[in-house]
Amino acid sequence: MTAPADAGAPSAGLRTEFPFTLPRGYVDEQGRVHRDGVLRLATAKDELTAHAEPMVRQNPAYLSIFLVMRTVTRLGALSGVDRFVVEHLFASDLAFLQDLYRRVNQRGDTEAEVACPDCGREFLVDLAGGP
Repeated sequence: MTAPADAGAPSAGLRTEFPFTLPRGYVDEQGRVHRDGVLRLATAKDELTAHAEPMVRQNPAYLSIFLVMRTVTRLGALSGVDRFVVEHLFASDLAFLQDLYRRVNQRGDTEAEVACPDCGREFLVDLAGGP
């Protein structure tokens, strides 16, 4: 029995990349702000590689740094996202990416239920900034 030609390709309904806009943005060494990016679904290799990093074994807090670094495929006009970039994000932006990572890899979506502070009506918002 042979596998179909597209057996390795994601199905049409599987979303593997999630565009986002950081609350503040990464400020590079030239003072440019990079806010728009893309986070992809994590693979087993991403998780295993991050857990094997010596820095993570010495300090488990670095796990989220390495997971974000491996799964953010684009951030503004940067040529790549490495540990330096992730370590120099504002804390609110790192928290945003940690939450986005958790949502897309554990729940499979980027939506959160929120309530209007004026009327109390509850509705869904896409934290990644999608429609």
